Amino acid sequence: MTQTSWRAAIFNRRMLICVFTGLASGMPLYVLFQLVPVWLSEGGVSLVEIGLFSLVGIPYTWKFVWAPMMDRWVPPFLGRRRGWMLITQVALLLSIGVFGMFQPAQSTWVIAWLAVAVAFFSASQDVVLDAYRREILPDEELGMGNAIHVQAYRVSSLIPGSLSLILADVMPWSSVFWITAGFMSVGVMMTLLVSESKVELPPPSGLRDALIAPFSEYLGRRGWSGLILVLVFMFLYKIGDNMATALSMPFYLEVGFSKTEIGLVAKHAALWPSIVGGLCGGLIMVRVGINRALWLFGVVQVASILGFAILASSGPELWLLASVIGFEYLGVGMGTAAFTAFIARETSKTYAATQFALFTALAAVPRTLANASTGLIVEQIGWVDFFLFCTVLALPGMLLLFWVAPWNGDQKTALQERAGTG
Repeated sequence: MTQTSWRAAIFNRRMLICVFTGLASGMPLYVLFQLVPVWLSEGGVSLVEIGLFSLVGIPYTWKFVWAPMMDRWVPPFLGRRRGWMLITQVALLLSIGVFGMFQPAQSTWVIAWLAVAVAFFSASQDVVLDAYRREILPDEELGMGNAIHVQAYRVSSLIPGSLSLILADVMPWSSVFWITAGFMSVGVMMTLLVSESKVELPPPSGLRDALIAPFSEYLGRRGWSGLILVLVFMFLYKIGDNMATALSMPFYLEVGFSKTEIGLVAKHAALWPSIVGGLCGGLIMVRVGINRALWLFGVVQVASILGFAILASSGPELWLLASVIGFEYLGVGMGTAAFTAFIARETSKTYAATQFALFTALAAVPRTLANASTGLIVEQIGWVDFFLFCTVLALPGMLLLFWVAPWNGDQKTALQERAGTG
């Protein structure tokens, strides 16, 4: 890639759009999992009930069920993507603001159903934002665009996870929720200002065809063997990394760190390196391509898991805690950027909503398995051996890169495209 094309791939309007898609996409999730639990706890709801609120996240893993309808049917205004974007964003703005109208202890069930509605609208917004991003980004910009989206997603946590909590100390919750909801206007303004993507719609069809077409298109393009390889790769590429961090907080406490040390060091050592790693990963992908980035960042991911094994055997050294977490989340940021770009590249622009939703839902399976199984494994083998086990578990995903993302695969694809247009 030449210096001119490299700069053009980074400094353009599409990258700015990715900033706003990330902010709009992340904010509702952090409202549900950072702001609402604090509000419920302060309102007298028990810890058991607050813990059950994690179930409201189910729509995020089942969004592929209704994604085909968002792929196929066009709202009567703004177009297929922008129309759905506006509907979901206005619904989120209103439903988040309404939280503050209820008293947690007296209306716990009503709040629970409202939280499910917010999760549904949020997951639906993710479906259409992911599809829109796939449609406007050329393949060579998928890495940088998705990296920017993911990091803006993380930065959005500062609104419900920081600003809203500060405001809750000086004003009523009813005002806090409406102010927080007001930040969804960032997404609404983006939707109104951007142009609809220029992707040809499939011919009119019934519900059955709308559900089947996205899957038959992918099978026609990749075949059963390609589909199975990609699904196995998506399951395995980050499973070792996901398992290593699933019990990070209990691990830090068992090593001997105080809650103050964890709060001051661990959180900041995780957030900012992951953001820097994601942005650096995006820049690197512009230069080397998605395939090589998966190899390079995968090696960083595997190596970073070993840092936890060193920490487990060294005791509560604060500098080591910061170093291990910083390196781990640098790898997380890079690996996530490349992995998200890979998923985007696998989707068809015509059926981007359905295919992207399905792949991201399947990619979340390792996190679910990690949360379910890691505690039992640690009890059986101890922390050091657990982290060594996670390192070994990360290797099969790396080996699958030989088939799903060969080292020179990006260059071969580029040559084929040039030959086809020459």
